Amino acid sequence: MCYNLTHIINNKITELKLNVHRYIFNSRDVAAYIKYFSVPQYLEVSYMQYIFNLGPTVLAVPLTRDFEAFKKDVYRELYFLWANGFEDEKSDIACMIERGQLTLICDQDCINLESYMKLITLHLIFTRSLPYANLNFYGLPLQLGIRCDFADYERNVVMICEALQLTVKDRFGMIFDLNKGVPDELLRLSLNDDVKKMLNESADFKQALREAEKQHMAELRENSRKVFGSDDVKKRGRGQRANRSQPGSARAAKEKKVGRNLYDGTSDSKSNKQPKGAPKIAPKTNTSNGKKGDSK
Repeated sequence: MCYNLTHIINNKITELKLNVHRYIFNSRDVAAYIKYFSVPQYLEVSYMQYIFNLGPTVLAVPLTRDFEAFKKDVYRELYFLWANGFEDEKSDIACMIERGQLTLICDQDCINLESYMKLITLHLIFTRSLPYANLNFYGLPLQLGIRCDFADYERNVVMICEALQLTVKDRFGMIFDLNKGVPDELLRLSLNDDVKKMLNESADFKQALREAEKQHMAELRENSRKVFGSDDVKKRGRGQRANRSQPGSARAAKEKKVGRNLYDGTSDSKSNKQPKGAPKIAPKTNTSNGKKGDSK
């Protein structure tokens, strides 16, 4: 009995540690995603509504209480990012954070890695049709401006993938253990099964947006038919197709007037000239009474 109680307590402690190390996104992360992936302005609220509906499993609890308050926080962070120089994917990842900001997962030297991996994870959450993202961790330090020992960098890569609940596989689809080191090759990053299951239970907001756009286009077509009329358009279209199928009537009338044939270039009067390519016929010889000549 004591053994069972100890085993239960150890499992609870392990579960609490995992929950502490699991990262929950905030309004700054959502605003940075909108900027980095250039989300259209008319879709920004839809993206906010989608992650707000996912609830505390993805978003910080204080941000899940009121959508209007959450939206104001995201727009405030959008202004901060814009003022700080973070505008799109070409911007420096270091512009996502404030001066002197502390990391929540990685070491301070790898704060840019933490910011970049948040964007990748959010992209996998927002784009459910994307099964994985290819990434080469080996070249990220140079790209992100990370200056630390490579051994420390590899340890931070392991921590960030575990905190963001990412599964790492090689190009053949086999689980890859990053504890053995970071290879110089592309790896497949995907959300783990628990996160995928949670996302599958929620509605795909992009599908709803596509349906709304189709309905809007159908309404516009119906309104245009009422204003301009569809019958006249169809008749005009048939007339244009008929004119295109006929030969040039003006040219034919002109050539007929001057007495020339449109096809072989001869006049309408009788002529001995044969059309090009026709078989040659020998001329007739004059004979008298069917006799060729006198014979002795």
